[in-house]
Amino acid sequence: MVSKKIQAAFAGSSAIRAMFVEGKEMAKKYGAENVYDFSLGNPATPAPKAINEAIIDLAAHTDSMELHGYMDNAGYPEVRQAIAENLNRRFDTSFEFHNITMTVGAAGGLNIIFKTILDPGDEVIVFAPFFGEYRQYAANFDAVIVAVAPDLATFQPNLTDFEAKITAKTKAVIVNTPNNPTGVVYSPKTMEAIATVLEKKQQEIGHDIYLVSDEPYRELVYDGVKQDFLTKYYKNTIVGYSFSKSLSLPGERIGYVVVPDEASDAEDLIRGIEISNRTLGFVNAPSLMQKAVARCLEEPTDVAFYDRNRKRLYEGLTELGFTCVKPEGAFYLWVKSPVEDEEAFVEAGKKYHILMVKGSAFGCQGYVRLAYCVSYEMIERSMSAFEKLAEEYK
Repeated sequence: MVSKKIQAAFAGSSAIRAMFVEGKEMAKKYGAENVYDFSLGNPATPAPKAINEAIIDLAAHTDSMELHGYMDNAGYPEVRQAIAENLNRRFDTSFEFHNITMTVGAAGGLNIIFKTILDPGDEVIVFAPFFGEYRQYAANFDAVIVAVAPDLATFQPNLTDFEAKITAKTKAVIVNTPNNPTGVVYSPKTMEAIATVLEKKQQEIGHDIYLVSDEPYRELVYDGVKQDFLTKYYKNTIVGYSFSKSLSLPGERIGYVVVPDEASDAEDLIRGIEISNRTLGFVNAPSLMQKAVARCLEEPTDVAFYDRNRKRLYEGLTELGFTCVKPEGAFYLWVKSPVEDEEAFVEAGKKYHILMVKGSAFGCQGYVRLAYCVSYEMIERSMSAFEKLAEEYK
């Protein structure tokens, strides 16, 4: 018999992945060109040519034992130093290689952070709507997710509810900006306010509260919004990053964690994260991909591709009468369900071969998420289906 913990996880298994599988089945039945799958954040842009060239060159000219062997649990020092210097140039930080730990994607990074800082019964605050897997990541270490209600007018965090939700059990707060699923970017004013609340509450409670910044969409911003790096707002910030979106490498599972020297117990945090990398079974991030991404840190993200999709989908749906949050970043459109039960709206969409993810999967009922990291042609083809869906709800 499987464990009770994994039995509980069955009930919370990913609605996004389930929808993705359903989309594959619909494509077999109706033809891929007749299915409009907006379920999964799987980038449609190809990885930069430089990535493939780096992999080929590394395989041809690097000693096999070095390229495919073990290294420090934190990753190759020269790769970590290259990332530190890249961040320093872009965000006026002052990191060295010891501040960087290479990880198995952002998910691996969050799990080694949580293993390092969480004890059973600790609370992790999230801002709804939020990436649903955070629940499972916290549960891996017998911690509990506490959701802050959203400001439905802006989908910036509700700071009053945030302050009220912090207790003596609060150990961490997750910030995901640009946000999945809304596409909202938290403003500097919002981040300064979050930091002020955390500083105040740390003093009241008498222990550290870590701000965990989950940043896989950092480079995907639009309309003049600037990329931000959150360690400048609050010293107890730990950053998790993935190259899945910026370099279109979701299947390669490569990212990193940053622990600034200014963070409380920084040396212990770094050591704990390195040990967690090993004891959770990752051991180290994939060796070949570490060296490949280190050569491609200056490669630009194809923001124009996503921006074109963003404008077409947002404008198309608003013209049809749907209420949408205009994305400032990431590649998701957050759409208000025309009926209270968004699951019924999701099911109605399937009649027209439209696959959307219910808002309750992100802790926020009454909305659906569309991932527009798809081909522009698919968005164009989907408009007639959305028109039929709009007619159904008048």
